Amino acid sequence: MAKRVRLTPPQPEYLAPEDPASAGIETKSLTAPFGARPAPIAQVAGDAAASAALDRLAREIAEAREAGRLAEALPLNAIVADHLVRDRVAADPEEMAALTGSIRARGQQTPVDVVELGGGRFGLISGWRRYMAIRALSAETGESRFATILAVRRRPDTAGAAYVAMVEENEIRVGLGHYERARIAAIAAEQGVFPDLQTALRRLYAGASRAKRSKIGSFVVLHRALGEALRFPAAIPERLGLALVKAIETRAGFADRAAADLARAAPADAVEEQAVLARLLSGDRAKPGRTGPKPGREIAPGLVLAAEGQGAARRLVLSGAKIDAALEARLEAWLKSL
Repeated sequence: MAKRVRLTPPQPEYLAPEDPASAGIETKSLTAPFGARPAPIAQVAGDAAASAALDRLAREIAEAREAGRLAEALPLNAIVADHLVRDRVAADPEEMAALTGSIRARGQQTPVDVVELGGGRFGLISGWRRYMAIRALSAETGESRFATILAVRRRPDTAGAAYVAMVEENEIRVGLGHYERARIAAIAAEQGVFPDLQTALRRLYAGASRAKRSKIGSFVVLHRALGEALRFPAAIPERLGLALVKAIETRAGFADRAAADLARAAPADAVEEQAVLARLLSGDRAKPGRTGPKPGREIAPGLVLAAEGQGAARRLVLSGAKIDAALEARLEAWLKSL
């Protein structure tokens, strides 16, 4: 059996210093005086804690970047703007001017979305207008603040996911016309991003109704038949576009006549182009046996004069964007004076 030891309370005389001059030595604070080096074990512990905190911060930053929660400044010249075929056919000049002015005054408020391509390059997924505005400001001012662009890295699993991300971003921010929607679906299918057009329409516009997807699909016909001839296709309204599609599908040679007339008219804006298209549709619906409209000639900016019929049935048709109530009144007054 182990021997038990009795512990007694400390005796006061053992704690009292023998030399009064040494009084207070045992009662000194254990805290190191100011400027003294900490004990080695304390230094090691502090370094380990700091290193762990930095590692944790680095991991959190990496995770935020991977999850698309971190916006970072990337060199503007590292962005590949044509990584995807853009769904926006053209940017409205007034909207671009407003966006450029806002970025000039307040800086870039919303980051663009990019995908890492390797070699320090990044493909632009969405934010094309912001990119174009910053590029214009960089070229104009040369300021260092426009040498970079605020961006969020995305990791689309497939090219199809990248196209979906681009379309969704533009639908939310500015909206797309039927022609623009149809064009990007057609191109994505032609490039093999999706196996066929119907799959492209379903994937790109999953949130749209079946009727809306059907209309977008109809505009694909317009894009394929007249895409090269149209100067302002994004401005074509739904009703006119669907009427053109019907004419393309049911009237032999309509697409060729339309392309020829558009080239001849060389419309300066969307209104003039739509006037040419409307005239084509009107003439295409002419009754059998009746002489169709002859190609019109532009007699003034926004005014096209065409002759129809023969003999006593001959008539002149004035069309164009400049026709309004005031012009009609002046024309009527002039005719009455003859």
